[in-house]
Amino acid sequence: MTLSNQQILRNLPSVDALLNDPDLQNCAADLGRQVVVNSIRRAIDDFRERILAQNLVETDGDVIRQQIIADVKSSLKTISGPHYRKVVNATGIILHTALGRAVLSAQALRQIQDELSGYSLLQADIESGKRSKRDSYIEQLLQQLTGAEAATVVNNNAAATSIVLNTVAAGREVIVSRGQLVEIGGAFRLPDVMAFSGAKLVEVGTTNKTHPRDYINAITENTAAILRVHPSNYKIQGFSSEVSLDELVEIAHKHELVMIDDVGAGALIDFSQFGFEPEPILRESVAKGADIVTSSADKLIGASQGGIILGKKKLIEAVRKNQFARIVRVGKLTLAALEATLKLFLDETVALRELPTLKMLRRDSSEIAKQAEDIAEQLNKNVSGVTVTMASGFSQMGSGSLPTQNLATTLVALRSEKINAESLAQKLRKNDKPIFTRIQNDQVLIDPRTLLSGDDKIVVDALIKIFNTKS
Repeated sequence: MTLSNQQILRNLPSVDALLNDPDLQNCAADLGRQVVVNSIRRAIDDFRERILAQNLVETDGDVIRQQIIADVKSSLKTISGPHYRKVVNATGIILHTALGRAVLSAQALRQIQDELSGYSLLQADIESGKRSKRDSYIEQLLQQLTGAEAATVVNNNAAATSIVLNTVAAGREVIVSRGQLVEIGGAFRLPDVMAFSGAKLVEVGTTNKTHPRDYINAITENTAAILRVHPSNYKIQGFSSEVSLDELVEIAHKHELVMIDDVGAGALIDFSQFGFEPEPILRESVAKGADIVTSSADKLIGASQGGIILGKKKLIEAVRKNQFARIVRVGKLTLAALEATLKLFLDETVALRELPTLKMLRRDSSEIAKQAEDIAEQLNKNVSGVTVTMASGFSQMGSGSLPTQNLATTLVALRSEKINAESLAQKLRKNDKPIFTRIQNDQVLIDPRTLLSGDDKIVVDALIKIFNTKS
């Protein structure tokens, strides 16, 4: 260790000395003394490690003290504020998994605030006062919206698939086309989900082509079900074919097998009416005879994260009685958000008007271009040291929904010689309300499609602060 490093270490203040700082005393009064003490100790330890690693120049004790106090204040600010908080999504990805996926409707937020602020009805029958099914009203809504005999809800679609397979096929075979062996976010793969469920995977066909005979030839006395998985996060094009749901239902029922249809994003309306390629609709899967249908509760439905299971009453009751049902069940927050969201779909025009996901999906391109123009104009007037331009681009649905179906948009592109794109994007993320953007060709891109009311001002104000503040 050099002499200068020894001197710096001797200049490290004690915990008690730092606790005498008036600002930290105020923090201790608000957050508790022990919280502040722990933060001070971490800051001193971090400073000591930097000294030993010779990452600091020699400095006097007062400067060291002020730097440590600043680090403690920053740490306490993080502790005192919420981690799960609002951000600005300027990426153009409507269902951004890292940013909470679907934006909840005003109706869902009101129901959570108004009805869940105290005790709330969750699992009790009003008439008898006895314990009831906690998702009984959700079941009624889903019956009305999809025509299913019965329904239940779990915490996500992977859980829905797992518990269904465990219920109907534990220790037995389930036939799946090789072209449908999907991997979803976080490296969760269908074969792994199936193995976890206790069912035995039987792959049929090839990656690009699977025929009815492939399923028929794979059926044995140990076969329990046929599973169709909608490849919602990719698309096979060209020389390819898959067996239709109608044909799969016919094959399954002829051989007394359960037909399971995992439709993924869970559309309740026909998105082809807006120019998109057709997505599986829950009602259609039920009408075509699938015994069990699973899907996400957020994504194209727009509620909070959850997994929907529809189907024949006998099978749904068996799922409910499964020992894993309690493990994957949802709580009151999810149920309240889902109830409010599903009610909007009772009238499609209301859903299209009120659900943020559907509104962003259908935003008019001229409206987006005008918003981009306004943002660019404000930045050009008020910000120096950055080149602001507009460019044509694409937004995405995200979260494995509407794959390869890009949405035309107008982007605001920022390039600066003072700050590279990575640093600028990081500074925006560190804004009081974090702002998430895209980076391409050393430019920071802002997509107005996913900006909510008031977000424009937050973005502009943050950029003015970043570029007009002297470093």
